[in-house]
Amino acid sequence: MIFRALCFWLALAAPLPALAQGYPAAFQVTGVAEGDRLNIRNAPSASADIIGDIGPYGLNIEVLETSADGKWGKVGIPEGNGWVAMRYLEATPPEDPYQVPRPLSCFGTEPFWSVSLYPRGAEYNSPETGVVPMTVLEEGVSDRGYLIRLEEGPTLTRTLIVKRQRCGDGMSDREFGFTTLMFLSAPDGNDTFTGCCTLDHR
Repeated sequence: MIFRALCFWLALAAPLPALAQGYPAAFQVTGVAEGDRLNIRNAPSASADIIGDIGPYGLNIEVLETSADGKWGKVGIPEGNGWVAMRYLEATPPEDPYQVPRPLSCFGTEPFWSVSLYPRGAEYNSPETGVVPMTVLEEGVSDRGYLIRLEEGPTLTRTLIVKRQRCGDGMSDREFGFTTLMFLSAPDGNDTFTGCCTLDHR
């Protein structure tokens, strides 16, 4: 019942400030010669300064949005964001449009925590617990985000509402494309945590 109610809320809630329809989305590098690099620039222009690069076989590159002309895509770097030429990126189609895309990582600070979904599993991690494997009980997909219910043992569950919405981690100048609310249900009480999520696993 709780999961259905949260799915309904996710479908109705309008994210503000919003990102363009279909973004963030996962991409992979195409058309870059072996031994060459795809430049990341500090503005959507071929004359802008280079602030990073991606290898010719780069996968799981999250594009947050595109420039007005659609020629440049905004991506993440460790301490911020930059722009790459979209002609060198190819969209990575989801394996199943009715499942949450993988890999997906959500995380928060104060306290530090993370939840990661991989093709073959999921895990929770924090300084207090270390890495703890989890089982995905349910998941839902809408055009505005995702909902994931995970089990960490027989009596502890974590439910994540993931929305397409600009998000900052509070630790860097990097912008992420998803925000999340994690609801913890445990024998010693319930709690909620906020954070950001990303499809980027370079």
